[in-house]
Amino acid sequence: MNEKPFFCHPSSYIDEPCVIGAGTRVWHFCHIMKNAHIGQNCSLGQNVMVASDVVIGNRVKIQNNVSIYTGVIIEDDVFLGPSCVFTNVVNPRSQINRKSEYQRTLVRLGATIGANATIICGATIGQYAFIGAGAVVRGDVPDYALMLGVPAVQKGWMSRHGHRLPAPDAAGNLVCPESGWRYQEVASGVLRCLDWPESSP
Repeated sequence: MNEKPFFCHPSSYIDEPCVIGAGTRVWHFCHIMKNAHIGQNCSLGQNVMVASDVVIGNRVKIQNNVSIYTGVIIEDDVFLGPSCVFTNVVNPRSQINRKSEYQRTLVRLGATIGANATIICGATIGQYAFIGAGAVVRGDVPDYALMLGVPAVQKGWMSRHGHRLPAPDAAGNLVCPESGWRYQEVASGVLRCLDWPESSP
């Protein structure tokens, strides 16, 4: 008996070849297309589509009704909220084939994209950034940035634990109310975590 190291609900389709890591769970009515690469311990909710050549890291949580199109790269520990939207062409037309013009979208380590948010292709979403529900992102997003609105604008900073960071204290630290970890804006628009881990942003 050759059991796969991941779970796939019988209602879902997985095209070959593709890579799906151990411990990943693919729930109802999903479609994973050939040459997709999905890491370990991910969760794909109901009605998720992963297109050819998409790369998804480890421990990624994808909620219901998300389509991840060719050109999208998702790093580890990303959360994709219900019905969030990715694109891969900026000027699509039904009559014109633009597959050669697909743009890359990169969602970096630990980022969150809220329900019904739209990410226009070509953007990089920074580490631990937080895209609010319904926001429309049209460009790059800094690490830890909180992005809200249509079009999305930065409204503050978020901690790794998912809390909006308060104003700096007397020492210039922005302190997460859950973890107590300290952050500082080390340059205009550049936030760094001072406590853990030392080697990362």
